[in-house]
Amino acid sequence: MNFETILFYFFAASVVFSALRVITARNPLHSVLFLVLAFVSSSGIWLLLEAEFLAIALVLVYVGAVMVLFLFVVMMLDINIEKLRKDFLQWLPAGALLATLIVVQMVWVLGDKAASAGMTAVKHAADYSNTKELGRLIYTDYVYPFELAAVLLLVAMVAAIALTFRRRRDSKRQDVSWQVNVKRNDRVRIISMPATKKNEVNGAAEAHTAD
Repeated sequence: MNFETILFYFFAASVVFSALRVITARNPLHSVLFLVLAFVSSSGIWLLLEAEFLAIALVLVYVGAVMVLFLFVVMMLDINIEKLRKDFLQWLPAGALLATLIVVQMVWVLGDKAASAGMTAVKHAADYSNTKELGRLIYTDYVYPFELAAVLLLVAMVAAIALTFRRRRDSKRQDVSWQVNVKRNDRVRIISMPATKKNEVNGAAEAHTAD
């Protein structure tokens, strides 16, 4: 067993452990942090496969952007953990069945001789560019799936923006234009009140002292 094999088993064990902790951790913040660990460990496996671009993209895009956004959202929301975990055992059999189906499919695909013929990692020359090869495959052999994924992401972005800016009766909104154009008279009202006579004030004070 060489050093690369030891690193692979280390990163693979880290991915499996962190994935299990994502769904078993009681605190949602800890689940997000374990998901970050799973992404970092997966990027280590991509580095072992000489896929440097995918490893860097996984760290920069998911860990550096998406997971940081998830982390802030989880920290800002008031999540009722007991309510979320109330039906955990109820849906555990369905989750276990789905996980079993995924494992069976993976074993089926990886055990196929036709699919596993090119599983051995190929050592490339020093001037080999993983980014160039990936770009060539995306924009030639997989250009239609790539464009379809781009359209789906665009539709998802438009739908998210439309849902955010829709007007609901139960939500309170700020009218920024009205706040900017507000005048001083709309904020403060000056009322003229007659001043109290000095003798009346002194007489009231003496009466209070006498009592």
